[in-house]
Amino acid sequence: MLSHDWNLTPSEAVALQKRLRPRVIDRDCFGTLHRVAGVDVGFEAQGSITRAAVSVLSYPELQPLEASVARLPTTFPYIPGLLSFREVPAILQAIATLRHSPDIFLCDGQGMAHPRRFGIACHLGVYTDTPAVGVAKTRLTGSHGEVPQQKGGWVPLIDKGETIGAVVRTRNKVKPLYISVGHKISLQASISLVLACTTRYRLPETTRAAHRLASG
Repeated sequence: MLSHDWNLTPSEAVALQKRLRPRVIDRDCFGTLHRVAGVDVGFEAQGSITRAAVSVLSYPELQPLEASVARLPTTFPYIPGLLSFREVPAILQAIATLRHSPDIFLCDGQGMAHPRRFGIACHLGVYTDTPAVGVAKTRLTGSHGEVPQQKGGWVPLIDKGETIGAVVRTRNKVKPLYISVGHKISLQASISLVLACTTRYRLPETTRAAHRLASG
């Protein structure tokens, strides 16, 4: 498991992302999945308290197994592209209280679909040495073509000639999600997993469960 200081300036945080980026593994390095965890973060007291939630579901049944919420003082400013430094410390505290380690994290945010290819899903995955997927509701960087309207349709998300993720329709004719590799999983497996965790709604059940806890 990785360890580093979280009390960094923004420029130090960018430098750390660049140093850690080569540690990301974008191939499948996991066995049979039994426990999938959604990760989401909200804020309390005008943003001064970070509230992190981890909700663990059985897979493939998607039944709730356990959940954890942690609150920490917010110490890093809101800077797009550096959200992991604002959110991961509280996420790690929430993970630490789980009885069983999840097999994979589905993070509400980017993985490699990030200007430095090191979004929050990459950071959490590398730090904990656990497979992780970025499941974002909006695009941070890159461009893409028209997404097929049916559930399961997707197109690659491209930045500077590189495929950094996928724009995936999780329900017919609803806004797509931006899926990207976090750690120890391929893009194709990331897409398949998110779709397998999505039932009647746009967001996967992992994200929905974590969001309910993170937003109070």
